[in-house]
Amino acid sequence: MMLLSVENVAASYGASQALFDVSFQIDEGQVLALMGRNGMGKTTTVKTICRLLPVTSGKIQFAGQDLARLPAHKAAQLGLGLVPEGRRCFTNLTVTENLTAAARPGHWDQGKVNALFPRLAERCDQSAGSLSGGEQQMLAIGRALMTNPRLLILDEATEGLAPLVRQEIWAAIASLKQETGMAILVIDKSLKELRQIADNAAIIQRGETVWSGSINDLNTDITHRYIGV
Repeated sequence: MMLLSVENVAASYGASQALFDVSFQIDEGQVLALMGRNGMGKTTTVKTICRLLPVTSGKIQFAGQDLARLPAHKAAQLGLGLVPEGRRCFTNLTVTENLTAAARPGHWDQGKVNALFPRLAERCDQSAGSLSGGEQQMLAIGRALMTNPRLLILDEATEGLAPLVRQEIWAAIASLKQETGMAILVIDKSLKELRQIADNAAIIQRGETVWSGSINDLNTDITHRYIGV
């Protein structure tokens, strides 16, 4: 069953158009990798889905509702859980306070987040600003899960992290897919890891979807042409 549909979406930052024709869809329980080189419109697409940037044309539907007509907080209430690029934790609040600030009723609570990321349990009374970059990323993911989303959106969740921490993050994402069946939209450059968790992929180049399909069909020619790996 389709959960998110992005159809021919265009969006602009003021007079500067950033998206021209972006289309893809995510079904319930699916993981989609949104790919492309830097500056091609991936984060802008996420901002548009989450209603942080207006849609100038096209359609975005989530859980059968027209997102383009909703403010950001209403879209979030429908079940969009965003882990933004740059983490953006509340640095002056503790780990526990960051998690409880985002809490909504449902499966995910602090105990389940701590089970997914045991480091957070060890640091529950520390301020988020005192955590390492990897721990802050775990907290950002945990905070999004505390909203009990239907779709978890991860924007560069492993960027700039040490290899061991990256492995922990990827293992957590794999666990979410296998054990919860949560739909996930993930932006990342690690094609090897994406192949292990994603069902489908969509590639954006200069604000347009230039390829979409099963990640198993993502061959060397396509990746060299549009991703550069």
